[in-house]
Amino acid sequence: MHGEAGNNGGLIRGRFGEGMAEVMEQINASIGFDRRMAMQDIDGSIAHVTMLCEQDIVSTTDAEAIKEGLETIRGEISAGEFTYSVALEDIHMNIESRLGELIGAASGRLHTARSRNDQVATSFRLWVRDAHDRALQLVEQLILVLVEQAEQNTATFMPGYTHLQSAQPVSFGHHLMAYVEMFGRDHGRLRDSRLRLNESPLGAAALAGTSFPIDRERTAQLLGFSGPMHNSLDAVSDRDFAVEYLSAASLCMTHLSRLAEEIVLWMSPQYNFIELSDAWTTGSSIMPQKRNPDAAELVRGKTGRVHGSLFGLLTVMKALPLTFSKDMQEDKERTFDGADTFELCLKAMIGMIGDMKPRAAEMGAAAGAAHATATDLADWLTRELDMPFREAHHITGRLVRLADEHACTLAELSLVDMREVDARINEGVFSVLGVEESVTSRRSLGGTSPECVAREVEAWRSRVRAASSQ
Repeated sequence: MHGEAGNNGGLIRGRFGEGMAEVMEQINASIGFDRRMAMQDIDGSIAHVTMLCEQDIVSTTDAEAIKEGLETIRGEISAGEFTYSVALEDIHMNIESRLGELIGAASGRLHTARSRNDQVATSFRLWVRDAHDRALQLVEQLILVLVEQAEQNTATFMPGYTHLQSAQPVSFGHHLMAYVEMFGRDHGRLRDSRLRLNESPLGAAALAGTSFPIDRERTAQLLGFSGPMHNSLDAVSDRDFAVEYLSAASLCMTHLSRLAEEIVLWMSPQYNFIELSDAWTTGSSIMPQKRNPDAAELVRGKTGRVHGSLFGLLTVMKALPLTFSKDMQEDKERTFDGADTFELCLKAMIGMIGDMKPRAAEMGAAAGAAHATATDLADWLTRELDMPFREAHHITGRLVRLADEHACTLAELSLVDMREVDARINEGVFSVLGVEESVTSRRSLGGTSPECVAREVEAWRSRVRAASSQ
């Protein structure tokens, strides 16, 4: 794909007198996938020739012809009228060849003070920057749809779990806001990664810079970079930006997978906590009663695909000496596939969360099961009867065992029964044994009470607005 050697249909001539073997042509060519960088390549070339003209390295006449030809090619690609050639290896040589057909010898001046190494590094970096921007917008949308659901369900109660065992009742809105926190961190990682990648390799040439009086600050400015990279060797060999993108995507996919798993559980008859419409579920070929959460399962499954893209790229890069090696052609497909999968899963989750309808009655009933307010009872004994917590914990355990013996809930035990365990217990105990009382009492910062959830909802809306305006 890139590098300084190759036949390239005659565009690059020199010591090579014979054509490539057929298999060599197949393994060497990348046009089948790197055509996705066509627009970024054109943008980089226009910036480069603009600078060359401003520096009096290329004439205004030739520069204008080159830019006009490149815009013609952009239109051909957009219209699906561009013919790609495997013999030309990659998108960069395909565009350069077509430019020669359109404007003649002047096209050859475009590659002045530039190598395919810095050309490819620039195009790929621009593509990954665009992928960051798409992902950031999608994560913001996901946060907002979660926030919307949380706001509608601040007072919808469900079991909170540890070890997947019912532990304490919580607000369903609070549960959803936990994922908002996760995706908020993902947003921050993507934003930080974008800041780090936003340096221009253009002008590093093959590996050592160039003797032409180029202005790298100018090309960086034209391409929206914060500035040029300061080491030509690093500029052409660095792929950290792709690794960082896939790292952030992989961790976000892990969060998507956790949420997808919960959707799968919540939709099962054993939970029956939520509904998803036909838009996000499928049926069974043999069991007509079923509604399968396939979209959630696919998000869960595709997580491994994005993780695989990350590990594949890390493996490609792990032992490469400076600067360019042909191994680095393997960076594109992994990054493209990882980005496609990541964006698709974000869109699917946005759709599912927006479509999701909680079953409040079923959630509430489950929230009170398995003596979920036992901790509230222990807290009450500690607070109201001035017991050491460990003593309160022991007494609560005895009350739980008594409720099991009576086949009832803690709230259904009589005061007489409770006083058989500890005579100090009074009527006030019943004020903390209900699910609603338990949830609303937890008003500490980060707690599950509806008022705490409502505050976090507003705080996150403000954060997303601020992020979107940057």
